[in-house]
Amino acid sequence: MLFTDDIVLIDESREGVNAKLERWRDTLEAEGFRLSRLKTEYSHCRFSADEGDIASKVAIKGAIIPRVGRFRYLGSILHHGGEIDENINHRIKVGWQKWKNAPGILGDRRIPLRLKGKVYRMIVRPALLYGVECWPIKKLQVQRMKVAEMRMIRWMCGHTRLDKIRNEVIRSKIGVAATEDKMREARLRWFGTIRRRPMDAPVRR
Repeated sequence: MLFTDDIVLIDESREGVNAKLERWRDTLEAEGFRLSRLKTEYSHCRFSADEGDIASKVAIKGAIIPRVGRFRYLGSILHHGGEIDENINHRIKVGWQKWKNAPGILGDRRIPLRLKGKVYRMIVRPALLYGVECWPIKKLQVQRMKVAEMRMIRWMCGHTRLDKIRNEVIRSKIGVAATEDKMREARLRWFGTIRRRPMDAPVRR
């Protein structure tokens, strides 16, 4: 392995982040790696409106690390205020990219609808709902996801809204469950994972 990437250090205090950063840097150097100062960033997440800002800096050997309001980690966009609108826009865009990568199947009217549904569930939907189990999502954002997915599904079936066919009927044709149901299923699965963690784990709290 020549390099590593996408590493996130999390702590409840600036001092804790600095300590973890120093330990991680020492570990990398012991293994022959080097921590890039130019690519290292930090963000202060405000989960409460009453939480004050921080004036302290995060540094590596005296070099100040730039503070950012958002950054991407493993395909998700993390915002310092916890908002997910930008992440939802990104997921919808990625979902359409995956859809367009399989036009020979999803856009071909000679392909059976059930087969299209299987391809959609295996390729497009995982990209569209990636990370949804951790989103503090609202009804308006759920509606945006539903609208984007229904556009894809109607296109697969060769229908438009002018045909006045109910969404449930179109979904039954290709065997695709409702978006909100899959989102709820993912959140419940993640909830079970959190429940099984030790009581002293930060995510459990």
